[in-house]
Amino acid sequence: MRAAIRLAEKGMETNSGGPFGAVVVKNGEIIAEGFNRVTSDNDPTAHAEIIAIREACKKLGTFQLDDCEIYTSCEPCPMCLGAIYWARPKKVYYACHREDAAAASFDDQFIYDELDLKIEDRKIEFVNLIRDEGLPLFEKWKAKMDKTEY
Repeated sequence: MRAAIRLAEKGMETNSGGPFGAVVVKNGEIIAEGFNRVTSDNDPTAHAEIIAIREACKKLGTFQLDDCEIYTSCEPCPMCLGAIYWARPKKVYYACHREDAAAASFDDQFIYDELDLKIEDRKIEFVNLIRDEGLPLFEKWKAKMDKTEY
């Protein structure tokens, strides 16, 4: 956990982004790390957890982290939470709560609120187009014999 906190400080001190850090651990050893690089990379997805997950998957040659644990300096935001669930680590440890982040102007509550709304009631407009042309892709996927399940 201290490594994640140190990374959060490093990212903040280098003006890479907000004060967030994360490490991925396998068998008691740090195999990947990341700190927030949203502003330095001009990438809203460059959160510490996402960077650490990407690095770990690349290093392990897999898209799932079943035997790994993630340590993060703060409770993951909704985007990182989704990525964590897709990566499937066995456990996540965090230092600060999302309320702590909100008190420092990193408030994700509006995203949690949006997720509870019907799609037509969200602040960003979502428009469904040519579903009939997209649906056959799912049928092809279901019939595909050489697919990699995930």
